[in-house]
Amino acid sequence: MDHFTHLLSLLQRERDEDLQEFLRQIRERPLAERVERGYSWYPLQVVQMGFALGDKAFVVVERTTRRDEPHQLRSGQTVRFFTQTPHVDHPEKQGVINFVERNRMKIILNARDVPDWITLGQLGVDQLFDDRSYQEMERALHKVMKAKGDRLAELRDILTGHRKAAEVFETAPVALSTLNDSQQAAVTAILSNRDVTVIHGPPGTGKTTTLVAAISQLVEKESTVLVTAPSNTAADLLTERLAAAGVQVVRVGNISRVDESVMLHTLDSIISRHPDSKNIKKVKIQAAEYRRQARQHKRSFGYEERREREHLKLQAKELEAWAGTLEERLVEQILTSAQAITCTLVGANHPVLERYRFKTCVMDEAAQALEPAAWIPIIKCSRVVLAGDPFQLPPTVKSQEAARGGLSKTLIERCLELLPDAVHLLDVQYRMHHTIMDFSNQYFYAGALKAHESVVGHRLLSLDKEGDVLTLFEPVLFVDTAGTGFEEKINRDAGKDTSRFASKYNPEEALLLREHLLKLLEQFPDPARYPSIGILSPYREQVNYLEEMVREDEVLAPLFATSTLVVSTIDGFQGQERDIIYISLVRSNPKSEIGFLSDYRRMNVAMTRARKLLVVIGDSATIGNNAFYARFLEYCEQKGAYQTAWEYMK
Repeated sequence: MDHFTHLLSLLQRERDEDLQEFLRQIRERPLAERVERGYSWYPLQVVQMGFALGDKAFVVVERTTRRDEPHQLRSGQTVRFFTQTPHVDHPEKQGVINFVERNRMKIILNARDVPDWITLGQLGVDQLFDDRSYQEMERALHKVMKAKGDRLAELRDILTGHRKAAEVFETAPVALSTLNDSQQAAVTAILSNRDVTVIHGPPGTGKTTTLVAAISQLVEKESTVLVTAPSNTAADLLTERLAAAGVQVVRVGNISRVDESVMLHTLDSIISRHPDSKNIKKVKIQAAEYRRQARQHKRSFGYEERREREHLKLQAKELEAWAGTLEERLVEQILTSAQAITCTLVGANHPVLERYRFKTCVMDEAAQALEPAAWIPIIKCSRVVLAGDPFQLPPTVKSQEAARGGLSKTLIERCLELLPDAVHLLDVQYRMHHTIMDFSNQYFYAGALKAHESVVGHRLLSLDKEGDVLTLFEPVLFVDTAGTGFEEKINRDAGKDTSRFASKYNPEEALLLREHLLKLLEQFPDPARYPSIGILSPYREQVNYLEEMVREDEVLAPLFATSTLVVSTIDGFQGQERDIIYISLVRSNPKSEIGFLSDYRRMNVAMTRARKLLVVIGDSATIGNNAFYARFLEYCEQKGAYQTAWEYMK
């Protein structure tokens, strides 16, 4: 049990660091600053209210100022819904963001009724420190530690290397024409393994396609499969893909997108479309009205008034119990008829799933999951499928002490070490030209990957109006800024504003990137044939600078407006791809300090987003002393993919 005791202590350090950062960056700042930085919405108006699942009310609010400006509020966050109207009793309610769509947000309140002050105006929403996920992770670890003589104890011992995994079932090999050999072998392993299966899916190898195929097979043999992922975005994608494959799927919990492809499959939406839903809603509304009337009698002390108040409260309680019973039956009917239930790792402990147990838990993006979070759904299952790639983005750990202590090491990483026989590598990638793939392939995957014939040689090319080739572009290019004096800078406001992280940016490098991109686009005479473009950097401040620059450019701004061109941090772009990817490395200093760039997994993600052309811009004198980047520079030279910035400077 030492491993789990250690995890608990690391989790406490992470919680403490997270809280301190929250207090520094958010809570201790005045409302106007919180609004400006996107941690609060104020003022806003209520556009809808009603009753959510269980005994909770909801509100949908809309920003009335600073519309369409970026903000930090996301689905699943804990928030404070408040009024600044003076002399109001209890002027705030806590809740959880169910979804955010541009200027609208739905909040599930931790209350049976919307507050009486909701019509008084001066309303706002504040981000709160979210302790729920830490509580759920701690609770899961304690359950795992206490498990004795049951299936959870067996899985715990297997996943920590204290027990051998059982022999696999005898299962006929899967033969699906839509899958390649390694994908079919992975699906066969998922179906035949009694304990744990690990699907190692490098970039572009069809990990999600493989999982959807496996789940489609599993639902033919099991009543319901639990399908999880660390983020709402990943859970939504799984929901969408499973539904498209014909699997009857129910999405439980908060969502990152509100488009129909996801919304239709949420538990709330399925309930709202059910014929019994109207009756349940009517009963809840009547119960709420009785509670409102009872509150109006609160300050009355006469016998008749007290008697009436108690009568109203009793009626409300009876109606509420009736609505709860009707809703429980409906939820049970929906969940038991589902072939797959999708949710986040923390969402696996949603109240509606409390009584449910599953034979199989499928965990996608497991390499981004803190181990304590991974145990939350495992507790509910008899066998586990972990899918992901430890050589891509790791989980976010804010405490350096906790990271050094091992909190950043994921369960799938430990399984790769402890259970090699359970690991199945997907070895054919369908995204990028083989030259784009080859550097990552050799460095991270020991050369095991192959480019599929459909992409192995596909190149970026420009065509004239008759369809004849004008230019054929080489797939990889490094543009070297060494000797140009393009030195990195600290973000523009960091010195004056201690609330901002000291992120780096490099304006000259950004201008060089723009110059290169504009020259490239000149090779495409027809704007309708422009390729899709992604501009990435590991530094948020460089992304801000690049985005500002793109918006102000008459050629690039229309592409940005239509999402033909996207500017993003590397972390924000995982899971996406474009024809062309530019990477701005930013770092250029006489000490050869590379900071963020030393996380090679992040660079692996960035380099493998490109389908046809990868352009990396950086200072070889700064990055070349690092073994990883020295190998990359050598690779570019071998491929004839090296240029100096001087070629673009006039």
